[in-house]
Amino acid sequence: MPRPSLLPSPVTSGARRTLLKAGGTLLLSVVAPLPASAAQILAVRVWPADDYTRVTLENDSNLKTEHFLVPDPPRLVVDIDGLDLNNTLKSLVAKVEPNDPYIKQVRVGQNRPKVVRLVFDLKEEIKPQVFTLAPVGTYKHRLIFDLYPVREADPIAALIAKGEWSPGDGTPTAVPAEPTPVQQPTPDPVARIEAEIAAMNGTPPVAPPPAPGKSLIKPKSPVNNVVRMVTIALDPGHGGEDPGAIGATGTREKDIVLAVAKRLKTKLEALPNTRVMLTRDGDYFVPLGTRVEKARKVQADLFVSIHADAFTVPTARGSSVFVLSEKGATSTAARWLANDQNKADMIGGVNLARHDKQLASVLFDLSTTAQINDSLKLGKAVLGEIGGINRLHKAAVEQAGFAVLKAPDIPSILVETAFISNPEEEAKLKDDGYQDQLANAIAKGIKRYFSANPPMAKSRTT
Repeated sequence: MPRPSLLPSPVTSGARRTLLKAGGTLLLSVVAPLPASAAQILAVRVWPADDYTRVTLENDSNLKTEHFLVPDPPRLVVDIDGLDLNNTLKSLVAKVEPNDPYIKQVRVGQNRPKVVRLVFDLKEEIKPQVFTLAPVGTYKHRLIFDLYPVREADPIAALIAKGEWSPGDGTPTAVPAEPTPVQQPTPDPVARIEAEIAAMNGTPPVAPPPAPGKSLIKPKSPVNNVVRMVTIALDPGHGGEDPGAIGATGTREKDIVLAVAKRLKTKLEALPNTRVMLTRDGDYFVPLGTRVEKARKVQADLFVSIHADAFTVPTARGSSVFVLSEKGATSTAARWLANDQNKADMIGGVNLARHDKQLASVLFDLSTTAQINDSLKLGKAVLGEIGGINRLHKAAVEQAGFAVLKAPDIPSILVETAFISNPEEEAKLKDDGYQDQLANAIAKGIKRYFSANPPMAKSRTT
């Protein structure tokens, strides 16, 4: 039997043309670019506050924008390129609250193909900052609109306007004013000799006349204690885009520490001649450097940053108090925690185009040994009181390079109230009674510190 041929059958010219056409079509389908897909808005968020209002558009790619202001009435117009209007972006309209300090309403529409226009109708003139943030943590790309007032409020005037403190009962809060040194007259050698001769003869000496141009300054009567307002800056950590640590049941650090700070504010302002400034009084983000600046603008006597600790294992527990270190962290855990807390600006979102990159190093360089020593005294007093209501993670005040503690002239501490990553302590942190105990303990520690270290008189009355 003849073997079948292994060679392919000859291809006719017509069949060859058909194969070439099919191959060309396949090649074109592989090489030809697909139509560009529009970016997708994944989430929209609005964070209103007296300081500024932030609008966040979270999306799956880096968006390009153009924006301009329109007066009479004031409006901010933003065109976003490469975007199709979707339901998530439409929901921004309902996110604006009636009590927003700066936004009256927002209008959203497809201005032209692949371009969405946002129009913010404003309640007053604003200074907008529009910038993007790269993905970090659980966030994708973010397009940020920060709306700042043109006329910023004076921080001390705002503090006085919001004041709910006790006017005092006459109890001095500060140290006594230093008495004016008594100027002694320069001894006259002739008068001294005459006095010695008179004493030898048993006759009383004659008082010499005062030297020309000089007068005897009599000692002043004792000066009453100086009474002035003591200003304490309380800093609830995180806020807004930055939730902080999150417990197993979903408890957010930013909510817990704000609640504790508000309780502590009420207790401190019940003390005579004491007023309190919160670096944030709502759910919005404040950059770390701005928190320090706020405290310095009101000439704070103390700075207390409040946090809820977290660790990679749920068994970690206990309260801690930290102060700044010039020479490195006192423990590996302290270094880890400081590095973790210092990432807040990345998560919360800082406009790097305007952020002073040298701020942290400058503040650190200006920090003095005296400030750190005073911070250690304050931290020890507060830690001692907290130890009466909760187990301590470490029995001593720890030190590390926390950016928020770098005010050069204000004793500053960071209180880790408990481990929110520990289920048992998370439950305690959510409890109103425990929050009140925490506030009482911190207030007692501050009072103990001032009893031993009264604040000095300031250069100007505030």
